[in-house]
Amino acid sequence: MDWEAQPEIVRQAWGYVLQGWEVAEGWLLSPAAWSQFGLLIASYLLALLLSRRLKPWLGRILTPGEGQDGVIASARRFVLIFVPLLLPLLAYGFTGIGESVTRSIFDSGAVIAFGKRVFLLLAAYILVRDIIGDPFLKILGRYILIPVAALHAVGLLDLVTERLEATIVPLGNMSFDLLWLIKGLVLGAVVFWLGRWSNDRSTSYIEAQEEMPPATRQLAAKAAEIAIFGAAFLILMNIMGIPLTSLAVLGGAIGVGLGFGLQKIASNYISGVILLLEGQATVGDYVELDNGEAGTIVKTTARAMFLETFDGRWIVVPNEDFITTRVVNYSDQGSANRYEAPFSVSYDTDINLIPDMVEQAVSELPFILQEPDGPDCELRAFGDSGVEFAVEFWVNGIDDGKNKFTPKVMFAIWNVLKDNGIEIPFPQRVVHHVGLEKGDLPKVGQDQ
Repeated sequence: MDWEAQPEIVRQAWGYVLQGWEVAEGWLLSPAAWSQFGLLIASYLLALLLSRRLKPWLGRILTPGEGQDGVIASARRFVLIFVPLLLPLLAYGFTGIGESVTRSIFDSGAVIAFGKRVFLLLAAYILVRDIIGDPFLKILGRYILIPVAALHAVGLLDLVTERLEATIVPLGNMSFDLLWLIKGLVLGAVVFWLGRWSNDRSTSYIEAQEEMPPATRQLAAKAAEIAIFGAAFLILMNIMGIPLTSLAVLGGAIGVGLGFGLQKIASNYISGVILLLEGQATVGDYVELDNGEAGTIVKTTARAMFLETFDGRWIVVPNEDFITTRVVNYSDQGSANRYEAPFSVSYDTDINLIPDMVEQAVSELPFILQEPDGPDCELRAFGDSGVEFAVEFWVNGIDDGKNKFTPKVMFAIWNVLKDNGIEIPFPQRVVHHVGLEKGDLPKVGQDQ
């Protein structure tokens, strides 16, 4: 075969194959290489034997007792998940000792060094397959960590690194090598994943502080989020060697964008901070918007608030609407509200008996408050069909959803009126019939 006529990449690949064959042939014919093979096998068998003995013991030592949830118990559980790495790490350590021995005796250790890198590749594979549970980190391990470990095992990592560094990517007046770009993407993904993980933990910790008001907890969580991701951004810039002064132009462009296309988004973010600082509306409040929609605030973000209506719908309301429009906040969590239940009685009723009777019946309901005022039955009007009353009452919470107060009050009114023989009227109409004289009756078939 005429190798000179083949593409350059094919000729380079064939050259690597020839080099590999020469290395393998040298190992097969070298006594030092065979001794290193023997040490590799011995290291693996010894690591296998020790790992089988140590794993049950470590499992008993590191498994916390039932009901233990402290810091030490959490640390023991964390260390326990790395027990599957015991075999490759022990083999790697024993192989390193064997490499020192062979280099001191034969002044050579290429074979055992190769085996040591293979054990490192095995550890990376077990780490990704059995230990890492986060989907994002598993993707990074599968497509970044394992390929890098494989290239390192076969001794091609330095060559690939040099090629990536030599590949320059131009971008306007800037240029950077491909290795720098890959490092930036990987480091950025890892740093911001750590930022997200830290933010989730800090948010959970802050939300668990029940002695803090809800608005304060929300504000603290948002401040922690900004601080964490701001620090992650600065760390990434420092690792990549990008000076912050170079971001001045970008900051100016962002400022111009905020002034034009992003002013609504900026307004919502600023409004969200104001709402958190002032505590005008927070999670758990029942609010009614200017357009008549109402619901309980179930979630707040930097851009909007999420309202859940009593029919299960979620309404996304921009934070700016809570600042610039009329919003009725019926209550914070656990505050009292006043409602009324209308009813009517027949004109045959002694209406002087109704207020005391109804107030007493409503007062006996367990959810009715006596402060700031007990039930108050008032005469409202003399209607077409009956005398109209309404009873006002105070309750803790909102009169809908889980606590439907008004229907229970109406049942109590119905029962007390029925028990006392008081009629609840229905619509009545008086019809006046004007009769016709006998001679005025039309005859059958006569035109009318």
